[in-house]
Amino acid sequence: MRVTHVITRLVVGGAQENTVASVLGLRRKPGFAVDLVAGPTTGPEGSLESRVRGEPGLYTCLPDLVRAVNPWRDLRAYLALRRLFRERRPDLVHTHSGKAGVLGRLAAHAAGVPLIVHTIHGPSFGPFQGPVANALFTAAERLAGRVTTHFVVVAQAMAEQYLAAGIGRRDQFTRVVSGFDLEPFLTARNDPELRARLGLAPDDFVVGKIARLFKLKGHDDLLAVAPDLIRQYPQMKFLLVGDGAWRARLEARARALGVARHVIFTGLVPPEQVPALVGVMDVVVHLSRREGLARALPQALAAARPVVAYDCDGASEVCRDGETGFLIPPGRLDRLRQRLIELAADAGLRRHLGRQGQMLVRDWFPVERMVDELAALYGRLAAAAAQRGPTMD
Repeated sequence: MRVTHVITRLVVGGAQENTVASVLGLRRKPGFAVDLVAGPTTGPEGSLESRVRGEPGLYTCLPDLVRAVNPWRDLRAYLALRRLFRERRPDLVHTHSGKAGVLGRLAAHAAGVPLIVHTIHGPSFGPFQGPVANALFTAAERLAGRVTTHFVVVAQAMAEQYLAAGIGRRDQFTRVVSGFDLEPFLTARNDPELRARLGLAPDDFVVGKIARLFKLKGHDDLLAVAPDLIRQYPQMKFLLVGDGAWRARLEARARALGVARHVIFTGLVPPEQVPALVGVMDVVVHLSRREGLARALPQALAAARPVVAYDCDGASEVCRDGETGFLIPPGRLDRLRQRLIELAADAGLRRHLGRQGQMLVRDWFPVERMVDELAALYGRLAAAAAQRGPTMD
């Protein structure tokens, strides 16, 4: 089976890591010929392009496939994708992310690609944006949804949101969680040398957050509760892993709140260094207002670290309240403060929640399971299409 994956850009991020792992894993399976198309990687978030540039015939970069809405470049990207699909004649096109998801599916349909799959890594529409943008993106997703053979969702919450918006049928959705290499997280340890390099004392209580420094990620909320937490626990430190356009703004905010010496910005970190950083954390928080199912949550749990997360999108599917961590309503800073105090005061509770989470993640999140489930889905879709036989447009 010839499969082409399409994503808007290959920055360091959950959707991109998922896509690269899927492509590389599927290429190793007999009977699959898989390639990847993406737009140029720009911005401070880093790049995953090096992972796919080494294999001949794997990666194609389309200069006009950009994240921002740009009618002229979007038309050119659509035409380039349609031309590419007509030349390569894939049996299945699998799209990811908002822009590539819409343009890629429409282009695949126009090129006569038999099977079109789209992964919903996070919602393209919702209360996190203004009404005009919300209406535009909802309409675009409905249009692309009409030519989509099947949807993959990283969390069941994504299927429910799209169904509620009138996109797709329930039998068109399959959940395939975003798997990753578990071993580095399962073996992560509280390395005293790494703590020292980061400026962490042996008895510091470390609250970690792994996310791009950007809007909707919740860094402001964490900084807002930091002064009260530090007054009660002077040894509390906040380790912010990642980079982004909001870094200078967040650094200024930490200084204004008088907590700058308690907040450590790691800057851009390659994905392979994340397990070691999780190892020095005592608890991981995830406060995003828009996320399908953030990889930071199962990664923290794989390292047996409890999580505190906003009850948003798919977070509840791995952050089980009182079992693997604590869920709190978005924006409830009082509850955020309370749960972090509770975890700081009770090492036994932290160990219990972490162990429960680790058991859950061991079963669900191996990258091999994700690749196997995608391959099986492709096989089912191809078999169903073969049973239906050729259709006339």
